[in-house]
Amino acid sequence: MKQLSHIDNTPSTPGKFKMEKSYRLRFHSPLAKLTFWSFVFLGLILVFFFRSPSSSPPAPSDLSRRSLRTHSWGGPAWEKRVRSSARVRSAHGISVLVTGAAGFVGTHVAAALRRRGDGVIGLDNFNDYYDPALKRARQALLERSGVFIVEGDINDMALLNKLFEVVAFTHVMHLAAQAGVRYAMENPSSYVHSNIAGLVSILEVCKSANPQPAIVWASSSSVYGLNTKVPFSEKDRTDQPASLYAATKKAGEEIAHTYNHIYGLSLTGLRFFTVYGPWGRPDMAYFFFTKDMLKGKSIPIFEAANHGTVARDFTYIDDIVKGCLAALDTAEKSTGSGGKKKGAAQLRVFNLGNTSPVPVSDLVSILERLLKVKAKRSIMKLPRNGDVQFTHADISSAQRELGYKPTTDLQTGLKKFVRWYLSYYGSGKKSSQ
Repeated sequence: MKQLSHIDNTPSTPGKFKMEKSYRLRFHSPLAKLTFWSFVFLGLILVFFFRSPSSSPPAPSDLSRRSLRTHSWGGPAWEKRVRSSARVRSAHGISVLVTGAAGFVGTHVAAALRRRGDGVIGLDNFNDYYDPALKRARQALLERSGVFIVEGDINDMALLNKLFEVVAFTHVMHLAAQAGVRYAMENPSSYVHSNIAGLVSILEVCKSANPQPAIVWASSSSVYGLNTKVPFSEKDRTDQPASLYAATKKAGEEIAHTYNHIYGLSLTGLRFFTVYGPWGRPDMAYFFFTKDMLKGKSIPIFEAANHGTVARDFTYIDDIVKGCLAALDTAEKSTGSGGKKKGAAQLRVFNLGNTSPVPVSDLVSILERLLKVKAKRSIMKLPRNGDVQFTHADISSAQRELGYKPTTDLQTGLKKFVRWYLSYYGSGKKSSQ
């Protein structure tokens, strides 16, 4: 994708001044000496500043410290692409900003919106939490269907304001987030940057927009934390997070409540339960199990205390997409205008799961049949890193209000995933990071 760049005439590093050997300096007064050495010291300070490690670019793996303006945007041609992608092509279509559009769920949601004639603009920073090449491949997939992904950070308020200046979005599908439970122990600041500050940035630009869009955003089943009552209901307590990731998603739900109450923003939170399928995330168990099994490597099978079973409510991506679109279609209009609330606004939260928890060991057995390989299982104790023993969704509320009805069982869903995986990576020969 060709990007347009702003012109910056300021050099990134100071130029070098070279004195000819035949040039001889003569100081005819103390003032001349003072002036000369002043320039020398000033030059040394500038050189130190520009070469100082503190001013060097931060490591790209730490998203929380990365410059918000790492990518170029703006200009007439850029605005034309944005307007074209956001143009509604059906009689009753909506115009949607999809954040995290190069992510797993974001790609599928953006593609589904485009297929039915909605206007769609994507936003993604293509960070390297997992293989950016996979995200670029998703981007290419969307671009072939006419969806333009703007490359930038959700905390770049100048970019967000520009997007809302160019397009009067009716809806925002906020899926951008720092994913993963275990990575929070390595880089906690990235979760605060993306999942809390990023959500606030989106809500800030939406509350000031006129008209305000309706917002659907991704929470997580992780908010149920250490709950032992199953299935998990939206009415259950969610104040016992087991991971920093879960805590940031819970904080997001409270922040959403605040913006709904003060500014009249229509907000719907979706608690996803272990989403899987084609174009998925390489850090998910079903994905790296497939990779390692094809390479003949052992895979970790966790068990809880006293040999307890670890199970997940695996939910196929197509079912999740249907829930996301239903949430957008049933979202009421925000009631504020220009940052001022004019009446009570809709505030909802729904579980989107499959309602059929499956032991992880059964997941491996299905993969063995589909891949025609025997897994080398390494039984390990469930680590204290934020993982929980089981998840199980009560979806009665989503069924009643969204018409949500998952239809894909794990056997069928994994068959589709394996078909995609072998097509994209080959039989383990192409690296999947």
